[in-house]
Amino acid sequence: MNEEPGAVFDAHVRAEFVERSVDATMATMTDSPYVTHVPVLTGGNGRDEVRAFYESWFVGRWPADTQVTQVSRTVGQGRVIDELIVSFTHDVEMPALLPGIAPTGRKVVLAHVVLMGIVDGKVAYEHIYWDQASLLVQVALLDPAALPAAQAAGVDVAN
Repeated sequence: MNEEPGAVFDAHVRAEFVERSVDATMATMTDSPYVTHVPVLTGGNGRDEVRAFYESWFVGRWPADTQVTQVSRTVGQGRVIDELIVSFTHDVEMPALLPGIAPTGRKVVLAHVVLMGIVDGKVAYEHIYWDQASLLVQVALLDPAALPAAQAAGVDVAN
């Protein structure tokens, strides 16, 4: 199977977020995949751990209003790198991003970078990055005034 890498990425994300099917998600993956959510170290290594992660932590564990918007895509050297904006209302537990945190009801708009390795038309790995401090500020678990960021210092970042 030599499907275009971007199409493999899109099928995988569709299985996760549209179909909300662990079986469909796993069907897009190699026999020995791994997934790492870098900011919180959730994920799994090997087919059994990845399936367990998707079943318990990820697939179907996203708010109903979740939207994924692609900003950019780079394809080459056996991988796809997408910049995405993921938005949602934190009205359900989300153990993959906010382990142990009860729903806050807050709106979140969060940039992500996903590196997805493709081998023989299947997903071999995913490295997923986002700014955890930004997420924690948006769900009111971290005071932005205490952070070394431009807005906390009173800098107008809009201009």
